[in-house]
Amino acid sequence: MIRKHIPNAITCLNLFSGCIAIVFAFQGAYMTAACLIAIAAVFDFLDGFAARLLKAYSPIGKELDSLADIVSFGVAPGAMIYSFISDMSYATDNSESLAYFAFLIPVFSALRLAKFNIDERQTTSFIGLPTPANALFWAFGIAGSFEYVLDATIDPLIIVAVTIFFSWLLVSNIPMFSLKFKHYKWQGNRKRYYFLAGCIILLILFGLPGVSACILWYIGLSTLSAISEKKRA
Repeated sequence: MIRKHIPNAITCLNLFSGCIAIVFAFQGAYMTAACLIAIAAVFDFLDGFAARLLKAYSPIGKELDSLADIVSFGVAPGAMIYSFISDMSYATDNSESLAYFAFLIPVFSALRLAKFNIDERQTTSFIGLPTPANALFWAFGIAGSFEYVLDATIDPLIIVAVTIFFSWLLVSNIPMFSLKFKHYKWQGNRKRYYFLAGCIILLILFGLPGVSACILWYIGLSTLSAISEKKRA
């Protein structure tokens, strides 16, 4: 009986990590917040893995997973964007108002998760950018910019424009491949191996901020793959 609650307990660790990430985001501790979002993403992977391994599926687990994801991969990155733009208040007189655009991320993350829960086409792949990928892009992009780049050089309007673009990506109809391996043969996993090889290079070159570059690589590879498959169809 205990094992059926294990996936839900892991999901709660995802939620707990996301809550703490929000606290650090508002304190301006961006790298700590980013690492906590990454930890939440690990728990998000492990709860599904545990559910499959233990055959402990439940309706409450599905609902709990979505609620945890809204916090960890919606509200937490939104808090980071808001705090980051607010920290750049000297860059423009409108920065304080522009900072509220950050909360488009949790809004569109919620819409994306709601669509995912009722869309039967997304059992083996995704349509639109997955919320964990979006959260990791923002988490390490902001943390890297704050720690390694002069944030005064970043125009808040650019951040707002990218926020709007990624909000659209979350609910777009662009096919995105899943990273789950059913087997490890080259055939059928070529995109995944290309992606992993690219990520290794990017992480070696840029360190933790390279996580954001990995997400851009994922979006680009998914888009190119979708175009290629459409031409062949």
